[in-house]
Amino acid sequence: MSTTVAVTTWSLEQTSPSDLSPAHVPDSGSGIRIVRAEVPSPEFSRFLYTAVGGDVTWTDRLEWTYARWREFLERPGVETWVAYEHGTPAGYIELEPQPGGTVEITYFGLIAAFRGRRIGGHLLSCGTARAWDLAERWPEREPTRRVWVHTCSKDGPHALANYRRRGFRLFDTRTEDEPDVPAPGPWPGAGV
Repeated sequence: MSTTVAVTTWSLEQTSPSDLSPAHVPDSGSGIRIVRAEVPSPEFSRFLYTAVGGDVTWTDRLEWTYARWREFLERPGVETWVAYEHGTPAGYIELEPQPGGTVEITYFGLIAAFRGRRIGGHLLSCGTARAWDLAERWPEREPTRRVWVHTCSKDGPHALANYRRRGFRLFDTRTEDEPDVPAPGPWPGAGV
């Protein structure tokens, strides 16, 4: 018999670039850099997805094939930005343009060892600013009019507060029962 758990999902948005309240930029000696992954790489994107989401039950992309990853990553306007600390990947933010001048932050998070160190606020600030500027790189795209994201009660404990501090406003809250599955860990059999 499978058990369920109540999961609350919060949907948040910004409707103007002026909504963004950027986090403090780490000083140059911190070793923190935010870099765009410009070459679509299913291997690297899957690594980021499992490394960041393994302990918070990200499972929806675990079954994606290599071709499905490549198809998603090669869509015009999809961008992945990676936070590094002294050359080591610490987390990422993934942007997906949608019709009507909307950009969704499809995934955002930090590897567990890097959480709680003020990297996430900086990464979210940089990624959100980029979402507002996506039409600059893709001139055939209409200007961004809305940036949105959802987070849930299974995500990291600082996620919702970080979005709110960056100027995102709540527009929907839902609670649903979902199957209670164990966190997959960063690779098969790793656990948490």
